[in-house]
Amino acid sequence: MFNVDKNKCIACTQCIKDCPVHVIALEEGKAVINNDGCMKCGHCVAICPVEAVSTDTYKMDDVVPYEKDTFTIEADHLLNFIKFRRSVRRFKNKSIEQDKILKILEAGRFTQTARNSQDVSYIVVSEKLNDLKVLAYESLKQKGEAILANLTPETEHLKRYAHLWIHSYNAYKQDPLQNDRLFFNAPLVVLVTSPTPINGGLASTNMELMVNALGLGTFYNGFFLHAAQDNQAILNLLGIQDSKELISCLVIGYPDVNYKRTVPRQEAKVTWL
Repeated sequence: MFNVDKNKCIACTQCIKDCPVHVIALEEGKAVINNDGCMKCGHCVAICPVEAVSTDTYKMDDVVPYEKDTFTIEADHLLNFIKFRRSVRRFKNKSIEQDKILKILEAGRFTQTARNSQDVSYIVVSEKLNDLKVLAYESLKQKGEAILANLTPETEHLKRYAHLWIHSYNAYKQDPLQNDRLFFNAPLVVLVTSPTPINGGLASTNMELMVNALGLGTFYNGFFLHAAQDNQAILNLLGIQDSKELISCLVIGYPDVNYKRTVPRQEAKVTWL
């Protein structure tokens, strides 16, 4: 529940004005929260000038007071940071510290979700990564063979992927260390799951920003998502009940490459109304 300490409340009405679902009102000169309709977004906690609002639903230790010096990012610096990010597929043979992994997960945990559903979950794979690789390569090989055996005009565009997946499987079986073209010998994989794709996608994006801020590199592994689709062995290993809930796969490691500049992009397609 979210509660207001009446001894602290100064009836400034800021929480009332800012509540998205309008469940806060003044009663006898003090703010009162109707928890039956509360969506637990925490706006009231964030806006109260005297720290009168608290909750026992979440850990209040998560709450950090705003300080301009540590909370502000220059807009041009942020834009350059976004422009400079690269999908990294060359990694050092170096494990990732636990505190950095936790910061990446925190970036996902504090990302906004529709209706404050907080329905995003994470699977961190390191110890069982080799097992996951074997299953992923086998799955893509089987999918590739199925495509080639049942080519139609509608699946013709998948032909090159089918050949690639089969070739990658054979190369990996020959030399797993030198020919890992699916995970590129990265030490860590973080999978994002959610029944709400937009929530999982938003969390993934913030996590990627944190990855880069920590001096790490990552890429989104779309081939793995394809391998996991309807593959019960992979889903069982990951503990996922429904493959449709798997939103993204971030392959993470220390970059073994140094980029020197940003790259050009197409002009933005914008409609001004």
